Amino acid sequence: MKNNNLYLASNIKFLRLKKGKTQQDLANVCGKNNTAVSNWEKGIREPDAVDLGKISNYFNISVDDLMLKDLRVENKTFDELDILFSKYKDILTDEDKEYMKFIIEKRKREIDKQLGDEE
Repeated sequence: MKNNNLYLASNIKFLRLKKGKTQQDLANVCGKNNTAVSNWEKGIREPDAVDLGKISNYFNISVDDLMLKDLRVENKTFDELDILFSKYKDILTDEDKEYMKFIIEKRKREIDKQLGDEE
């Protein structure tokens, strides 16, 4: 990978996973094959200017940010749970989703109660 694009490879992979997309999904956007995307994410090759434009539009981010900022640091709240949910949300049943919602709401009530007791 070239020194002037320090974060390009990791940002492409990060944004793709954040969006819950496969390498093939991104390859389709750029009119490439998944090997090209794999090479971009590994820093073996870099997308050309046209592909950079397509990638930045797809992820709704500037080319400068895509290339020059470590987006993983700026998105600390995006963690493994977010990735898993994005990747597998289509296989969850309605019952699974309701159960997850129940757990989250229950935890929120517990936290709210703790905060209320501390005041």
